[in-house]
Amino acid sequence: MRQLILTTAALALSTGFAMADTVRLGTEGAYPPFNFLNDDGEVDGFERELGDELCARAELTCEWVTNDWDSIIPNLVSGNYDAIIAGMSITDEREEVIDFTQNYTQPDPSAYMVLAGNEGLDVTGAVIAAQTNTIQAAFVADMGAQLVEFATPDETISAVRSGEADAVLADKSYLAPIAEENADLSLLDRDELIGGGIGMGLRESDEELRETFDAAIQSMKDDGSLNALIEKWDVGETF
Repeated sequence: MRQLILTTAALALSTGFAMADTVRLGTEGAYPPFNFLNDDGEVDGFERELGDELCARAELTCEWVTNDWDSIIPNLVSGNYDAIIAGMSITDEREEVIDFTQNYTQPDPSAYMVLAGNEGLDVTGAVIAAQTNTIQAAFVADMGAQLVEFATPDETISAVRSGEADAVLADKSYLAPIAEENADLSLLDRDELIGGGIGMGLRESDEELRETFDAAIQSMKDDGSLNALIEKWDVGETF
């Protein structure tokens, strides 16, 4: 039955996208382990494996497009690619502009990273760095701390090292490996649960495409292959 549902959704997509030979997947390519560029300059990571498998199950020809985070939604809406698969959490604010598939990760804890020796920081009165247009940036603004925003994740880390920010708030799965590999950085013993998990973002007009990817994600949940990818790339709790 699951295969029948997936095939039906794929046929519906072919009707809605009759002139489209390729579905373009937009990602940032700068947020490991979710997505990054490898030594060959190719998109790699959890979402590369996931996206390729979803396209295979849906019998779609897909290509990868990289785009800066701060314009990733506007460029989806304007048609520069057909879906976002870039570690984007599902939020009410974003759903006012685009549609989402069901989540393909659980809500991931967000963590604070500081300079080693500053583990006693009171974040409520601190200067917190976050990447622009992320759920972490919105969270910091709402909790009343002083927010400084940057276009890329690397810049938020640099802000902590330079003293421009006291801490950075980002996905724990992104920050934890950095803290482990750098003796001058440390995670606070405090996590924040923000958002509704990560999903693929699509234009509101592309209902057939959303249904197709929804069916493919569900099939990976059902057969355990999505959990296997989550564990391989260590991107949070399994389903």
